[in-house]
Amino acid sequence: MHMSLKSRPLPALLLCSIAALAACQSAPPPDQMSRTAVETAPADLQLLCADAAAKQAGLDRAKVLPTGSRPVEAGGFSVDLDASGRKFACVIDRTGVVKSVQAA
Repeated sequence: MHMSLKSRPLPALLLCSIAALAACQSAPPPDQMSRTAVETAPADLQLLCADAAAKQAGLDRAKVLPTGSRPVEAGGFSVDLDASGRKFACVIDRTGVVKSVQAA
């Protein structure tokens, strides 16, 4: 039994075409990827913020996790923290001086 192209179901033909096109595309260079477009705080600064939040919350340091960070205008970083379900925001400069820790 011979199947012609016309007897193939349209969705199967469409999926094959999409798969062929996807295989031909390459990933963008690292400098054009969205993840590399935003600077994050270095890990050591995030951990200094976690320590400061743990002290303020009266928790063991292991219970405080950095969940995100971003640069701030003053040249440092704002670090988001989760302290056993409680949210904190820490501002730290690039030299490791914690400027503030506040409940978020």
